Amino acid sequence: MAFVIGVDFGTDSVRAVLVDTETGHELASGVHEYTRWKTGAFCNPAQSQFRQHPLDYLEGLEQSIRNALQRVSPDVIAGIKGISVDTTGSTPGPVDANGTPLALLPEFAENPNGMFILWKDHTANREAEEINQLAHRWDTDFTKYVGGIYSSEWFWAKLLYTLRVDPAVRKAAFSWVEHCDWISAELTGNTNPLTLRRSRTAAGHKALWHEEFQGLPSDEFLTTLDPLLAGLRDRLFSQTYTSDQPMGTISAEWAGKLGVPTDVIIGVGSFDAHMGAVGANIEPYALVKVIGTSTCDMLMAPSDDVGHLLIRGICGQVDGSIVPGMLGMEAGQSAFGDLYAWFSRLILEPVAGLLTQQGRADEAASLQTALIPYLAEQASQLPVLETDIVAIDWLNGRRTPDANHTLKGAISGLNLGSSAAHVFKALVEATAYGARRIAERFVEEGIPIRQVIAIGGVARKSAFVMQTLADVMNVPINVAESDQCCARGAAVCAAVAAGIYPTFAEAQRAMASAFDAVYEPRPQQARVYDALYQRYVSLGGFIEHNH
Repeated sequence: MAFVIGVDFGTDSVRAVLVDTETGHELASGVHEYTRWKTGAFCNPAQSQFRQHPLDYLEGLEQSIRNALQRVSPDVIAGIKGISVDTTGSTPGPVDANGTPLALLPEFAENPNGMFILWKDHTANREAEEINQLAHRWDTDFTKYVGGIYSSEWFWAKLLYTLRVDPAVRKAAFSWVEHCDWISAELTGNTNPLTLRRSRTAAGHKALWHEEFQGLPSDEFLTTLDPLLAGLRDRLFSQTYTSDQPMGTISAEWAGKLGVPTDVIIGVGSFDAHMGAVGANIEPYALVKVIGTSTCDMLMAPSDDVGHLLIRGICGQVDGSIVPGMLGMEAGQSAFGDLYAWFSRLILEPVAGLLTQQGRADEAASLQTALIPYLAEQASQLPVLETDIVAIDWLNGRRTPDANHTLKGAISGLNLGSSAAHVFKALVEATAYGARRIAERFVEEGIPIRQVIAIGGVARKSAFVMQTLADVMNVPINVAESDQCCARGAAVCAAVAAGIYPTFAEAQRAMASAFDAVYEPRPQQARVYDALYQRYVSLGGFIEHNH
């Protein structure tokens, strides 16, 4: 009997699942919401600043795993062989020479710049543009393996912005680490930034690492970008590791905190979408859409087939970033479920304020829970017409294709008869149009898509959204059965890192999620959506050239 734990650090919470490596059965799970993040601490949405305190991660790691293990017998716990972790990304943070995040030091405990910079933080738009301008005139274009455009959501832009605005952090930061690297290393007790094993996924997709460059961009490039970066390359890394490799063995301290054996193997970390694709049983040329607050779209193909291509406008192509031996490709949308949440807040904030003033706060909370399902039901009853409202889904900028986080959203075609359901329907369609735009870019660049798989909270909870997506993309969409596909994928990685299975393919056959729903496109709606999609493309072009 051998069991593994997969841990998935999402935007709002951390989830842990305990999986039987022979049957793939999820024996138990635990969830912990980030305490500080939940209050909005250290964030400023108006400035696109989103920071997370490392204490939220440490507390979440311990509580989620302990909550899961409370539900199983001591014999099962004794059989745990491995733990692997996935996180959002790019979510880097500054550390001292010991690898301690600065926010864990007393002098930086309340300083957002000493914390982890969440994936959706866009404070570094200027720095991203500077990286692009320099890379495109440099002898070697260091952006060529990340779609030709560097994003403010990624490692170097965030790092440089922080060094520029905070002299104290600049002085104290010996190095920088991605969340997935630090939390995995923390479990082993060795967080030395010079020796911990860095994720191939994080390094290749977000930090411009590539074997062709002998690692990271050259020191000459970095110091030309800004002299503040002088010497930093030597304090980062040159080697990277795929998620079938071990990070090390769990430390005695963490084995005691979690109540697990002292010989548990900790796997090299990765990003949630990439491990989610593993958990959804990704195959070559299958597009796996991880649909939640944002989306990540994962594709992989044999390097011998597509390794010669440079795919424009995506979030990178990295050998082994999903499955070793395959070229992993990433794209995605900066807002998906976040778009619906914004509309919910727009409607409910004044209503909730009035109810709270009247002492009816419980009713306000109830409305927040019920609104989106209600709007989805109302919107599903509306016909799909070529004269419908068309919206643009760039409320948090555009991730792909062709990253541009300075762009804004829009709604076109409103009249006095437009209801909340009409607008909600248009927002859902906008997210589906954005998804179609990404799929078309892959095909245009020579990467066929033979299957579409959806995982994540939206995929599991909203039949209206998924049917709209199938109609707009005009392809069947399979939905993975597991509610915790990213954590399950992390468990698959843990089983390989711990040596229980020699390859990902064997581990996936035993442990990956099955499908329990399929959404078929409806021919009549698909034809109308073809016309509406062209309006979306035209409106998006107008906004981009006039913003």
